[in-house]
Amino acid sequence: MWKYPSMSSVSPPSGVTDVADLVTAAAEESPDRLALVEAGGRSLTWAQLDQEVSRIATGLGAAGVVAGLRVMSALGNRIEFVTTYLGTLRAQAVAVPVNPSSTPGELARMIVDSGSRMVVADGTTVSAVREAVALLGRALDGDIEGLGEVDPDVMARVTLPRIVVVGATLLPGERSYDHLRADTPRPSPALQDPEKLAALLYTSGTSGRPRAAMLTHRALLANIEQVAAVEPPMMHGDDVVLGVLPLFHVYGLNAVLGGVLRHRAKLVLTERFDPQGTLDLIEDEACSVVPVAPPVFAYWRDVEALEERLGPVRLILSGSAPLSTEVIEEFTERTGVPIHQGYGLTEASPVVTSTLCSESLQNGSVGAALEGIEIRLVDEAGHLPLGDDPGEIQIKGANLFSGYWPDGSDGPDDEGWWSTGDVGFLDRTGDLFLVDRLKELVIVSGFNVYPVEVEDVIRETPGVSEVAVIGVDDPVSGEAVVAYVVAPGGDAAQVEAAVRERCEMRLARFKRPSRIEVVDELPLTVTGKVQKGRLRGLERRRTLGILE
Repeated sequence: MWKYPSMSSVSPPSGVTDVADLVTAAAEESPDRLALVEAGGRSLTWAQLDQEVSRIATGLGAAGVVAGLRVMSALGNRIEFVTTYLGTLRAQAVAVPVNPSSTPGELARMIVDSGSRMVVADGTTVSAVREAVALLGRALDGDIEGLGEVDPDVMARVTLPRIVVVGATLLPGERSYDHLRADTPRPSPALQDPEKLAALLYTSGTSGRPRAAMLTHRALLANIEQVAAVEPPMMHGDDVVLGVLPLFHVYGLNAVLGGVLRHRAKLVLTERFDPQGTLDLIEDEACSVVPVAPPVFAYWRDVEALEERLGPVRLILSGSAPLSTEVIEEFTERTGVPIHQGYGLTEASPVVTSTLCSESLQNGSVGAALEGIEIRLVDEAGHLPLGDDPGEIQIKGANLFSGYWPDGSDGPDDEGWWSTGDVGFLDRTGDLFLVDRLKELVIVSGFNVYPVEVEDVIRETPGVSEVAVIGVDDPVSGEAVVAYVVAPGGDAAQVEAAVRERCEMRLARFKRPSRIEVVDELPLTVTGKVQKGRLRGLERRRTLGILE
């Protein structure tokens, strides 16, 4: 077991009880410094941001959103995402940021599951949100087509949420974001209990279907402070930080936005990654810290004069999925810009380790644990592994979630330890090396895809009798989703087309299979379980050119 000191050395600044308090502290000290800049040109100073957050918090209260109620945001990386998230926290309601590319069915299921009373959408997401609410309306009348499997008891408690729209034409019954913002903000009472729920973030969890991790104010602030204690620092007050990672994802939400708030840096927001456009933005805004996901390096590999384009950058932070040693060495040698990576999970708010905490950089290492976080390894029996054998990674720290919504199930045990489902080993210096995953999670461009969710959707396709979904290596996205489908008597081309159509209707783009293999049968064990290891072996042979 590798152990660091207690959290006392990384406690939040005086007077800070929730993440939104960091904005007030920044506004008091540096009111006229820029806090947020959008790629399109809009910006807010710290004083303006604090004012906007208070206006949203006051407006939420006036709209009947009291402490504990859930507010869903289906927004891209824009100023309104930040003000909605922080305003929800300041109102002591619960933020539910979701992937803006979610399908109507996915949105409807998350609305049902979270019990969200309000959904904030923008011009790119409002159509899907409207369709999701319409689906719920029909479901309340008994028509659950397109909604999938929903607990009847949960459905019985559903209230159709109000839709708040940013920058798009309103339909009857909807409210504009400008009208949500109160003209005169009222002071918000200080948060008294840091164990209050702050956010629900949907992740694959350990059960195989997306579940909402319950992150408290304590957990979010703890990880912000744990990251802030890293030396040399990931961020400081003079940094300009690129905000290309999606803010609905825990990495963008708490590691990037939370770090910017804590250090009073400047965050440059952009809706999406574009290989050339993002480099232009880095140059134009003189971004010094660039947090990205591993697929970015494949896109930038063949860019001419890359080292010049990255001239302002002092540090690149890579997360969401492991990055190969070869990529790091090739990129650093070419550009001279250091890359540091780490290991994290939604349930850990998210950062657990960083190579900035390592005694020295080592091939294959994802770094050592942050101060205040403990890591240990256990075997299948729950004991310490023998010698240098790998084991399942368990973590402990104030940054851990409180279990999965709504009842806190599968959270840390009575001693505070939580099993990650990942396998690794620790060396004598405390560096962590990832070996494998116990979960079947597929990570596509840094986003989690659980095969069973995709399999459930594909099984809805008429004619499909069996399906198995696995992840395969992909040079651009890290991993890609591949589906093996059995449809007795069906034409392979027609089956493939029908499966694609069903997935396009029900799944966000990153969850959809990149390839569909229609086969006569799946390899099974004697007990009838699909042997996904054999399917992965087929894929490896295909990659090596042994199998066409």
